[in-house]
Formats: sequence, C-alpha cells, structure tokens
Amino acid sequence: MLSIFYKENGKILKLEDTVWIDLVNPTGAEKRAVEAFMGTEIQSRAQAEEIESSSRYFETDDAIFANTNFLTPGPEEYGEQAVSFTIMDDTLATLREVPLRSFTELQRRMQVNPKQYPSGFSVFASILDQRVDLDADMIELLSKEISQYARQINDQEDIDQELLIDISQMQENTMVVRENVVDKQRLISNLMRSTKVPRSLENRLNVLLQDISSLLSHTNFCFERLEYLQDTVVGLINLEQNKIMKILAVVSVFLMPPTLIAGFYGMNVRLPILQTDEPNANFWNWVIILGLMALSCLLVLVLFRRKKLL
Repeated sequence: MLSIFYKENGKILKLEDTVWIDLVNPTGAEKRAVEAFMGTEIQSRAQAEEIESSSRYFETDDAIFANTNFLTPGPEEYGEQAVSFTIMDDTLATLREVPLRSFTELQRRMQVNPKQYPSGFSVFASILDQRVDLDADMIELLSKEISQYARQINDQEDIDQELLIDISQMQENTMVVRENVVDKQRLISNLMRSTKVPRSLENRLNVLLQDISSLLSHTNFCFERLEYLQDTVVGLINLEQNKIMKILAVVSVFLMPPTLIAGFYGMNVRLPILQTDEPNANFWNWVIILGLMALSCLLVLVLFRRKKLL
C-alpha cells in the first residue's frame, strides 16, 4: 500500500511539494516508482534489519538513510518490526511491512491539521515522538505487571516454577524494550549531529533525548526489580523444599528407634523379658514392645524440642 502526503492542492508537481511517502508492504512496482520519483534507492527490509551502526544510519551528499525497530506488543512477548526512513530534499519516505500505531495516529493528525507538518523532517520527528510515547506506555505497563508479581510474592500465592518462568519472560520483554529505546537514542543522536537537519528541530530532538534517558532509567529499575523478585522466588522455593526435606528427615529419625526395637524383637531367637510360660504372655509381650516404642519416640521428641528442631 502506498500513501502520499503533499502540500499543493491535490496534485504532486515536484519532489519539494511532497512531505511524506509511506510504503506499507509495497509491491516491487510501487517501490521502484517511489525510488524513481525521489531519485534515490529505498533500503530493503533485509538492509533495514542489519544491526551494524553504519547500516542503521548513514548519509550521502543529498539524502539521509535511517533504520530502526518498532515494538508490537503480543500476548506474552514483544515483536520487532523493522522500519526504514529515507529523507531526500526535505521529503520523507518510510518503508514497513505491517501497520503500526505510531504511523496510523500521525496520519490522522496530518489529515486534521496538515499545517503542523510542513516538511519531511517534522514528520520524521513526530513519528519518533509518537514512538517514544508508546515505548513509555509499554514501560508503564511492564511496571504495573511487575507490581502485581510483587504483591503475589508478598502474599505467597502460587509461588512455583510457573511464576519463575513468567518473571523470566518479563525480564526478556524488559530487555527488548530497553534495546529498542537505546536504538532510538542512537538514531536521534545521529540526527542532531547531521548538518542536513533543520536547526528548528534541535530543541525538539533534545527533549526526545531527555525523555529517552528517563525511559532508560525506568527500564534499568524494572530489570533490577525483576532480578530481586526472581531471587526472592528462588529463595522461597528453596525454603519450601528445605521444609519438606526437614520433615522427611525428622520423620525418618523419629521412626528409627521404634524400627530398631521392632526389628530386635522380631528376630527368631530367644530374647530376654518376653520368654515366659504364662497364659497372657503374648498380650504383655505386645504391651512391653509397644511401650518401648512409645518411650523411644517420646525421648526423640524431647531431644528435638530441646535442640529446637521442631
């Protein structure tokens, strides 16, 4: 799809009359037509996804080429969509594969009040401004989700392996958001050093850099908080496992003396005390053995109490 925003009354006469050309998953013919109109090459998706600094931003004598990623929220993790920007003679061309909220909202604003966007550079700055605002909303949402996990841990509700996996996924999302914000910071810094960018946008770009710095501080805090929660969950799980092992050990030690007595008097040999010819000998034999078992359990219980093991 191809969308064009221009200055004059419904007709595109020259390149300088065009403000913004937005390409969304274009066909080869559309892309070639825009390249011919602008007189420069528009980078492909593969070029836009390269991670080298020299590929993310570079300039020629008459054009600026910039690539960055825009986050798209998913049910569990965030996806990244590569977007390519080309500025030629104050005309902006953007190339992306999917619809993005930042672009959609800006296009609506341009249709309502086009005079606020007189050039491709102003549109470019507005897109970045929209993107930074959305990144801030994502970080705010991450912070709320982290607070929910913290309350769940404080209330000791459903602290298990699944909670640990959820926290790990939240850490991954936080790192993705931070990486995306750092990419915007690098892009804006390059724009501020460029001699092609109008000086009228300098204050606006400075404000964006300040906003990005605050977002980076928030993401660092979120990541540190997630690490703390992860350590807390691991500690609580270990404590719970230690309690289980302690109970098993206590039960084993508690039953050792009765087991020893039962094994001793279960031997097929003549034993003291129990060898008698009285009629009720079997009954008293059981009483004596059970009494010894109970006494041994009581002694173990008293010993554990004194040692504060129970």
